[in-house]
Amino acid sequence: MYCVKQITSDMYWVGGSDRRLALFENVYPIPQGVSYNAYLVLDEQTVLLDTVDRAVSEVFFENLAHLLDGRKLDYVVVNHMEPDHAATLAELVLRYPDVTIVTNQKAVNMIKNYFTFDATNVRLVKENDTLTTGRHTFAFVMAPMVHWPEVMVSYDTVDKVLYSADAFGTFGAINGNIFADEVNFEAEYLADARRYYTNIVGKYGTQVQALLKKAAKLDIAMVCPLHGPVWRKDIAWFIDKYQKWSTYTPEEDAVVIAYASVYGHTENLANIIASKLADAGVRNVKLYDVSVTHPSYIVSEAFRASHLVFASTTYNAGIFVNMENALHDIVAHNLQNRTIAVVENGSWAATSGGLMRELLGKLKNCTILEDTVSLKSALKAEQMNEVDALVSAIVDSMPKPEPIEHKPSEVVEPNAMFKLSYGLFVLTAKDGKKDNGCIINTAQQVTSQPNRISICVNKNNFTHDMILKTGEFNVNILSQEATFDIFKWYGFQSGRDTEKIQGEKLPRARNGIVYVEGCTNGFISGKVVEARDYGTHTLFVADVTEARVFNNVPSVTYAYYFANIKPKPAARPAEEKKVGWVCKICGYVYEGADLPADFICPLCKHPASDFEKLK
Repeated sequence: MYCVKQITSDMYWVGGSDRRLALFENVYPIPQGVSYNAYLVLDEQTVLLDTVDRAVSEVFFENLAHLLDGRKLDYVVVNHMEPDHAATLAELVLRYPDVTIVTNQKAVNMIKNYFTFDATNVRLVKENDTLTTGRHTFAFVMAPMVHWPEVMVSYDTVDKVLYSADAFGTFGAINGNIFADEVNFEAEYLADARRYYTNIVGKYGTQVQALLKKAAKLDIAMVCPLHGPVWRKDIAWFIDKYQKWSTYTPEEDAVVIAYASVYGHTENLANIIASKLADAGVRNVKLYDVSVTHPSYIVSEAFRASHLVFASTTYNAGIFVNMENALHDIVAHNLQNRTIAVVENGSWAATSGGLMRELLGKLKNCTILEDTVSLKSALKAEQMNEVDALVSAIVDSMPKPEPIEHKPSEVVEPNAMFKLSYGLFVLTAKDGKKDNGCIINTAQQVTSQPNRISICVNKNNFTHDMILKTGEFNVNILSQEATFDIFKWYGFQSGRDTEKIQGEKLPRARNGIVYVEGCTNGFISGKVVEARDYGTHTLFVADVTEARVFNNVPSVTYAYYFANIKPKPAARPAEEKKVGWVCKICGYVYEGADLPADFICPLCKHPASDFEKLK
């Protein structure tokens, strides 16, 4: 029986999940299973983007037959030829003999290697070639060595969907919820996403960077990978993870200790080091026994943490075999930019430390600390000073938070205001036939009996003038489903010269004023009972005349907006760096060494106090 998931109005997930497979690629444990994703677009011409592993072929072909419902399959796009995504390609061609394979020359060569069917009905594509299927136009971008040489990604220029091949994928089966925002991704999938990236793609950071630079030029509303959930929100958060992983930048200033111990003495030393690090204020120290933990987890953790400690007993005059395997894996995956400590044990010939240093010395831009501890069977009390010295060397090498510089002349520091828990709202109003809205950050309940709220509105906003005249408004409470486009639309342009609210069948509250759906979790209508002039702003106190809740999606706060919605400014090459000030609200850049005290941001209308120096 078919099992499909609708992604957009005419695009569907037609893949499947495998929870029985023990080892992905016969190497990596996948206790949470894995999904094999393929996507079908039902346009004027039908398009299948990739196929699946044989393990889920039955449901895959049932999914296709159900959605096609007798229609022909016009195209299959092969973004990646690895068998977990292309093993069913031959059977697909057998079932749909008129299908045209859309792919690049390198993939065609691989098709000939894997299969015996005559791959003549092929449309070869190169960088930035396009395929139009009716409403949709697909552009193709080559992504060699992410992580095979034939890999490409496909971009739907109409719906702004990136079909990203293995990029942005993760281990873990799909459990009904197809979208990353429908699950607690950070808790349930991030570790598997990191382990997937670091072990499958980690060696090819340079190539991933090349793909990320290409992707940065695209307006991406959704990412559809070949493994794991689909991304339609907080895409920048996940891309930032890829940015760190592919540049070998630690995710966290943290310490990971991996140890190999036969009779427990090296393990005891690892525990003592961890305890002393904790006593020194280091948080979230992680210990792993390499004889229990698969090397793929050690590799993943090495990409996460800034500091690594490897403690190994000597075995057969060398490194303990499981530790040696883990270290070879780390070196093979091209880890860089780490601080590493080495500890050894050897009852009669402690050689593992030197051999580990030699092996780890192949890593680029890594610092191997001179401080070490060398055991002869077990740790002795007189060696505790060596342990303390090693711990001190690790702690001293960890980044220290820069102290906040307090200027004596600044009794009130502007940034202190951002510590308050501001929310963000769309404020809507109506004057005659004119609707308008703007972004505000101050709305709160004043009393419950009577039920009253207050809002504070900048006088530069056209909505302010409308409320001053009519005495009525709606506060639309933005949820974490809001995108940056909402803030640009309502916050970075004026209703005096732009029709922000358009359409005849817009939802309206009882007061006749539009309320905003889709990106909000509710709205509150107010009728002004008092207005006070506070210079640049007017404080309105209003009786609540209507209030509705749409959903339980958390509200947007300033902190959430800065961390998850507002785009991060792209780093500039050194020769292009500007001297100036950047608006912390919208990102507008004022060029010049000195920012006028009375400057107002031309985009979001915030004052000079909301600017900071360009870094």
